[in-house]
Amino acid sequence: MDQLQGMRVFARVAELGSFARAADDLDMSRAMASSYVAQLEKHLGTRLLHRTTRKVTVSPEGAVYLERCKRILGEIQAADDEMRHARARPQGKLRIDVPVAFGRYLLMPALPAFTERYPEMALEIRFNDRYVDLAAEHIDVVLRSGEVKTPDLIARRVATSRMVTCAAPGYLARYGVPRTPADLRNHRTIGFLRSDNSRPADWKFKQGREGVQKLKLNFALSFNTSEPMVSSAYEGQGIIQTTDLLLGRGIAEGRIVELLQEYSCEGPPLSVVYPRATQHLAKVRVFAEFAAEIMRKYQARARVPTTGT
Repeated sequence: MDQLQGMRVFARVAELGSFARAADDLDMSRAMASSYVAQLEKHLGTRLLHRTTRKVTVSPEGAVYLERCKRILGEIQAADDEMRHARARPQGKLRIDVPVAFGRYLLMPALPAFTERYPEMALEIRFNDRYVDLAAEHIDVVLRSGEVKTPDLIARRVATSRMVTCAAPGYLARYGVPRTPADLRNHRTIGFLRSDNSRPADWKFKQGREGVQKLKLNFALSFNTSEPMVSSAYEGQGIIQTTDLLLGRGIAEGRIVELLQEYSCEGPPLSVVYPRATQHLAKVRVFAEFAAEIMRKYQARARVPTTGT
């Protein structure tokens, strides 16, 4: 039995005092309307309506049940209206998780324009470079590096990337320029600590036309977030490998120098990720578009590869 539909039919019959009028209003046959109420009465074990050939009246038990039905159906209607409104108009709380460097250098400067554009939204923003479980941590949207293969998540790609190996001009003047990946073993290198095992990630270089070579190094410095890692490289403390999304602007401005360009390989894509169930919510849609807009503008300024949405 569809109890909810039975409650709707019962409430409409009680309000209109007629099975025929209620059936017309609900776009169903009179026999179907009568069947819904009969099933509801059987389920409850009580008579909700008194029927005669001339009129339909609500029983004492039915009057009590009718008030409950009205409240329940009213709450359902309000929830439906709220969801339809949320689909059409960006509003309410949005929990966001973004990489540290993106959040500090790209999101924060652009944020005033977003909050002014959407004043009915309340943002909760977390900065970190680790993997985030959206469901477990109650996050609505994340900006994630790498491929996303979870079926209940949607990933809107906002940027492609390339792995670049770089050092500050001051470092190269002092220690020299490596000519091959193997030369890096004789240099100070700065690593990134992986969140899954807290060990520095291997560096990657193109090998031949399609292959990728992994190089394990003994790092002079290692960090678990990208911001101090990049800052250390700019300060001349060593050679770094990361995506051009982080260093593209510095390379374009000459503040850091790209090395081993002929060995550079494809990096992970950057995507806005959110649950499939929330894809039609306006607040999710406008933030995804906002993040994509930030990356397009940054890539144009930094002259890094364009997005493949």
